[in-house]
Amino acid sequence: MLRGLLLTVLASLACSTGAGSLPKPLSLEQALALSDAAHPAVLQAEAEEARAEALLQEIRSDDDLSVLLEGRLQYLEPAEQSNFQETNDSQAQLRVAKRLYDFGYTRARVASAQAGLEAARWRGLDARQRQQLKVMKAFFDVLLADLEYTRDNEAVATAFVQVDKLRERRQLGQTSDLELLKQESRYEKILSRRTASAARQRQTRLRLALAMNRPGELPADLMSPPVPDMEQSLPEISELYARVLQDNPTLQALRQRIVAARQNLEAATRRYGPVLRGEMQANYYNRETRSTSPFSAALVLEMPLYSGGRDDAQSAKARADLLDSQARLSRLELELRQQILELYLEQEQLQRRAKELQVREEYRDLYLDRSRTLYELERTSDLGDAMVQTTAVKLELARIHYQWLLNQARLQAFFGKLLDGQDHEENKG
Repeated sequence: MLRGLLLTVLASLACSTGAGSLPKPLSLEQALALSDAAHPAVLQAEAEEARAEALLQEIRSDDDLSVLLEGRLQYLEPAEQSNFQETNDSQAQLRVAKRLYDFGYTRARVASAQAGLEAARWRGLDARQRQQLKVMKAFFDVLLADLEYTRDNEAVATAFVQVDKLRERRQLGQTSDLELLKQESRYEKILSRRTASAARQRQTRLRLALAMNRPGELPADLMSPPVPDMEQSLPEISELYARVLQDNPTLQALRQRIVAARQNLEAATRRYGPVLRGEMQANYYNRETRSTSPFSAALVLEMPLYSGGRDDAQSAKARADLLDSQARLSRLELELRQQILELYLEQEQLQRRAKELQVREEYRDLYLDRSRTLYELERTSDLGDAMVQTTAVKLELARIHYQWLLNQARLQAFFGKLLDGQDHEENKG
């Protein structure tokens, strides 16, 4: 009931996502917090967990005490030879029944439902991780789109100055129409690239807004995250394998699914087994006869003798579900090993690439200072090109930094951690 109330509240929050404004500037931590605020993907996982919890409650209630009160107003025309000529045959009955023992059938069903609930919780964690990673990538895409626009805008300014100077020289007869058209064509190409960059700025902001469940509010200003420490040594690949095989949420969900399938198989083999039930009945009769009694109690043993093949069919289905879950688990373990290796190798490449770009950035900064000095002395005119190249290096370095951070977050997700550092045990309550 509490979970149902929680889902209702979250659903109402989802319908009012326009309430409140986005922080300006928006930080990555704030964006991640908004991603968990009743996003449909998270709500869907919560609903699945609620269904699993309801199923467990339903199964547990199957052998609860059953109390039934029945009242009957009845007119009876007695037989002529009957010693009881009363025509009012009204009666009331209070029946109490309880399943006492079913030889492991209910126990297996409860264990299966408990494992199914735990699997749903692991899938819920996986859904939250996926949503946070989606927000993180969209956040970095916006920052990169802004840097791309800055680079292309500087290139447009530089190309415009070059074209303008060629036009002046053409008027003085110092250059040809062919050279001028060549530069104008280059300028138009660069201008088109800037237009595309401006479109990407809006596209990436829309993707981020959708990921944060704020479709009507595009984030304007974003705060760049701190530069990551990429000098840190990577863990051994064997250590990563061990951690992901132990803690991965999807693996944990499949393991719980296997437990549920095993218990389902046991329940299927016991479904048509004997059942011991206790019954008590208190009766009131307006028309009492020799066969009526005010109270009765009984122990009832039901022993099915023939199920018509239904037992075998349900056992076969449960066995197939178990084999399917085991196969999925084995396949996922292989896939995760491959993904971890690829991620590990990519991080190594990013480390190497970052060192290269850091040296190039230092070179470009010095070159830009030199070009600015020479420009002021009117000895060179490549200041614009130097600025464009410097911005391009900064863009590439930022792309590497953001990919490194995203890969680190993916590793945390592989290990069952949310990006805020929480784990399954802290979020399954």
